[in-house]
Amino acid sequence: MKHAWAPVAVFLSACTTAGPDYARPPIGLPAQFAANANQAAPDIAADWWKLYGDPDLEALVAATLAKNADLRLAAARVEEAEAVLREAGAAFFPEVAGGYAYARNRVSTRTVPPPSAIAPLTRSQNQLLASTSFELDFWGRFSRADEAARANLLGSRYSRDVVGLTLAGAAAQSYFGLRSLDAQVAVLARTIGARRDSLELARARLDAGLASELDVFQAQGALADAQVQRREAARQRALLERQLGQLTGKLDLRLPAGDLFALPVPPTPPAGLPSALLERRPDIRAAEESLRASNAQIGVARAALFPAISLTGALGAQSAGFSNLFAGGAGIWTLGYAIALPIFDAGRREARADQAVARRHQALAGYQKAVETGFREVSDGLTNVEESGAAETELAARLKAARDALELSKLRYEAGYSPFLEVLDAQRTANDAELAFVRNRQNRLSHSVDLMKALGGGWTGGQARALVEGRQAGN
Repeated sequence: MKHAWAPVAVFLSACTTAGPDYARPPIGLPAQFAANANQAAPDIAADWWKLYGDPDLEALVAATLAKNADLRLAAARVEEAEAVLREAGAAFFPEVAGGYAYARNRVSTRTVPPPSAIAPLTRSQNQLLASTSFELDFWGRFSRADEAARANLLGSRYSRDVVGLTLAGAAAQSYFGLRSLDAQVAVLARTIGARRDSLELARARLDAGLASELDVFQAQGALADAQVQRREAARQRALLERQLGQLTGKLDLRLPAGDLFALPVPPTPPAGLPSALLERRPDIRAAEESLRASNAQIGVARAALFPAISLTGALGAQSAGFSNLFAGGAGIWTLGYAIALPIFDAGRREARADQAVARRHQALAGYQKAVETGFREVSDGLTNVEESGAAETELAARLKAARDALELSKLRYEAGYSPFLEVLDAQRTANDAELAFVRNRQNRLSHSVDLMKALGGGWTGGQARALVEGRQAGN
């Protein structure tokens, strides 16, 4: 028996792990998003939506993260990946099965040689047996499968984080859109009031013989136009309210009007924020885990090209009568090993290995695209936040000028120095300036959410420094 295990020892000494070990591929990206790299990034917590200081927004995001169906679906996928990892880990241990069997049979008297004259023709047999079969992981097939399952689990967790970050961003941006429409409805209500006053003034001047019916008709048209705009804004608000209801799982959600300009614009990272922060983005981490899993699957496929070595064993008892199963001399056992070597399969296993390599190439391209997309999104977010903030000052100046022009045009019309057409033009300009100012504030808030999402949902200065130092050490 001692010499029977000699071939196993030989294979154990030659044991190796098939397939390439994973190494993060280099991606050629700038080290910084902009200049001034010595500035430290301000700390932003992962619950970045609390920076806006709005209880309604915080409640909406909390409900979204607790009840949204997409997030529950992502969580269920994580549970599935955890079970797959447990299954892959179980392959390292032998599988033991137990059983009991009873059989009764009759032997023929016509056989050559004939049965013994003293042995009964009808016989019973009881067997109690525990058996095991265990394939040795010489070539690392099980370890590579475990590595792939572990990477898939991490990837599913990162994908769940992506869903959560996306849903929180969607809830925040929908809320900002709703508050913007509240402000637009308020602006249009003031515009409607002003145009009603202009209509009454035009009628009074018509009755006094100081104006023509054209002024009245133009005033009526301007009033109707403002009323249509307000109705459209109210319609869009209702749609956004229902969208928030679906996100939060509250289909009967009702939100009272609020003040858009009470929402602060949160701090933004300074110029020079290191691009290494992209490593915190869950979508990039998920893409990397997908690459890691596909790399490990190459080892699984290549291990199938080598011999499979299995150990088998059984231990139990056998007797004619059940009462003698545990008596002396009833014990039985079997111990052995088997080697299965692929000889000819018309290239099937080689084709599977090539497929695994091709899937790794696909995953590598996906990872590279995720990193490049992330870098672009952060750069776009920084630009959008900066430019929309600068535009707010200019739009405020435009709004003040439009209001002053409207006031002056009304005074000139009342005094008879200018036609009513000037008033209408000033009203349209002032209304457009009011709405543009409101929409730009909405854009500033929405761009800040985009930036938070692009950076993975918050950061700390310590994390930024650690990432930079880690990248420099890797180089």
